[in-house]
Amino acid sequence: MTSTPTTGNTSASASAHALYGPVAGDLPRVSEALQSIASNVEFAFLQKMLENALAGTGKMMRPAIALLGGRLGNYDLDRLVPLAASVELLHTATLVHDDVIDEAQERRGEPTPNALFGNAASVMLGDYMFAHAADFIAQTDSTQVVRVFARTLMSMANGELKQDMTVFEYSEDVQRYLDRITGKTASLFGTAAQGGAMVAGVPAEQVEAMRVYGLHLGIAFQIVDDILDFTGDPAVMGKPVGSDLAGGTLTLPTILYMQRKPDDNPVKRAFEGTRRKANIDRAIREIVESDLLDESMQTAVRYGEEARTALRTLPGGEVRDTLEGILDYVFSRRS
Repeated sequence: MTSTPTTGNTSASASAHALYGPVAGDLPRVSEALQSIASNVEFAFLQKMLENALAGTGKMMRPAIALLGGRLGNYDLDRLVPLAASVELLHTATLVHDDVIDEAQERRGEPTPNALFGNAASVMLGDYMFAHAADFIAQTDSTQVVRVFARTLMSMANGELKQDMTVFEYSEDVQRYLDRITGKTASLFGTAAQGGAMVAGVPAEQVEAMRVYGLHLGIAFQIVDDILDFTGDPAVMGKPVGSDLAGGTLTLPTILYMQRKPDDNPVKRAFEGTRRKANIDRAIREIVESDLLDESMQTAVRYGEEARTALRTLPGGEVRDTLEGILDYVFSRRS
């Protein structure tokens, strides 16, 4: 696979332009919409929490995909910017709630809202952000998009519940894992892509192609993320190697490891409470030294190819090329 030429750029704006092409110049409008949430709040404590939560919105991949879907038809930023903002805000709100559930003190090396403001306040912060995301999505003036948004929120909650209810449960299998990440992560990628195309009024087959592209891109994205949990630089990732496994969450590399070692399995012993740290450390080491990460990447690549196939329904040109470039970037990223 070829990589999108993002390395070597000297600024974030240059990197965004290389990755997001025709919509890079419009992403600041999405950022402004997000920042306006905090500036329009009179309650100083809530304003402070919002500023903290919205400070690290990352690479804005989901909003960019929503805008790219809009580029296929009537590119009305008055409707597309609220859609893109709602997608990013929904993603950020889920992270706030995730950190409360996981009792996480840091994310990407920075203190989480619950570490700074407490769990109760952070739950309400996430709720406020969910409500504001709904307000943004209503500004699209499309009941169909609102319905897709609502179903996505239910899917994400379902995926999060599946993850939380299977912590330190070693009976997870590959299909259950894929179902979980489809709901928790990939559904929002699919909604971003589908929603942008719907708002732009493109033909139904292109709307469906964007949905399939986004969904499969999201699955590949999460699998790569789970591989990076074992291979990434802790300083860049902002968390220790193997932190998902240490926290009791089984991802694809570990599930494949357990299938390969059904008898002498340190993960099972750790989850049963036997010398937990020593057994987890052994499992992480053996996974990293095996070919299981390559096998996991092959699964991610298969989903990536499904996403690439979906793009063939779209007209050729800069939008399709940019969507392919984002797909390539997913496999070249290091954090």
